[in-house]
Amino acid sequence: MSQIIGFIEEIMAIQFVDIIIAIGIILFFRIFSSSFSYIIIRMFKIKDNKAKKIKQSAFYSPLKVFFIILGFYLAIVFLKKPLDISNEVMIIAYRAFIIITTIAFAKGLATSFTPKSSLYKKIKEKTNSNVEDSMFDFALKVIRFIIYIIAGFIIISVLGINLNGLVAGLGLGGVIITLAAQDTAKNLFGGLVVFLDKPFVVGDWIQMDNFEGTVEDITFRSTRVRTFENSIANIPNSIIANASIINWSKMEKRRYKTNLCIELNTPLEKLETFKNKVEDMLQSREAIYDDSIIVKFDNITDNGLNVLICSYTGSVDYNSYLSEREDINYKIMKILQEENIELAYDTKTVYMKN
Repeated sequence: MSQIIGFIEEIMAIQFVDIIIAIGIILFFRIFSSSFSYIIIRMFKIKDNKAKKIKQSAFYSPLKVFFIILGFYLAIVFLKKPLDISNEVMIIAYRAFIIITTIAFAKGLATSFTPKSSLYKKIKEKTNSNVEDSMFDFALKVIRFIIYIIAGFIIISVLGINLNGLVAGLGLGGVIITLAAQDTAKNLFGGLVVFLDKPFVVGDWIQMDNFEGTVEDITFRSTRVRTFENSIANIPNSIIANASIINWSKMEKRRYKTNLCIELNTPLEKLETFKNKVEDMLQSREAIYDDSIIVKFDNITDNGLNVLICSYTGSVDYNSYLSEREDINYKIMKILQEENIELAYDTKTVYMKN
């Protein structure tokens, strides 16, 4: 009896030692995961010696996760024989290891295709600087989407799901999926149209139908616009693809236009002097394009003599345009006062018959 008890205690001691070793393997990879990740990234970033930038790499965190999970997996492999772990459990452990590793590296690869990544900056520097950031952002979103789709297929394959059967099942339900995804497909196509035609980019001031504001983001499904009421409008790309869009940010110049109705009894000499002074005033302004100036006595109405004043200004910003317009109006009113010219009012004469 004592021999049997001694044998059991010996087996338990051996298993206890194996468990301690397995825990040691887990702790080893957990403690040195940062160092291993740093060394691997340092090998590929020979020119970059700064530890901070290396740790900010898109693959630094995924590598840490990989080594931590690797420690757990190796510990389970080590304990397989001492603890007589079944093959089914080992298969589950292996699949979990592959799935978590796939997700981690897919996230790292997707993160490397973001506007904040060093890869984005390098590509941006080597390409045409005139290409809008929104085009790059849209392309990066497509790449990240493809990366996650590939990772998803890898995970499905690791789980042992038959992809042929899945595809066949999708074929049988294709009609239902197509009907349900019509709006999504339209929005994706609309996003592609926005990307290729470039009617606007992020930061532009646009106007369409009932929406007007500044474009903040362009995604697969919709375009986010911040209105002048400081609210957010998410407009489906399918609507944008079929809408008439005014891009106010593309203006190279703004038009100043006003019609002045002068009293009918104003002497023509004064009218001519007024026109010349207004034209000289506009030509003296730096923001006004000289070849666009129009000051014409263009119509005679029941109320008075109509003078059309029109020109284009380089003050594209709305605030500066209003300031320019205000200053022109002040100067026109001053000229009217100098020439003692009165503006006509809409009047009617009524005759009363006794």
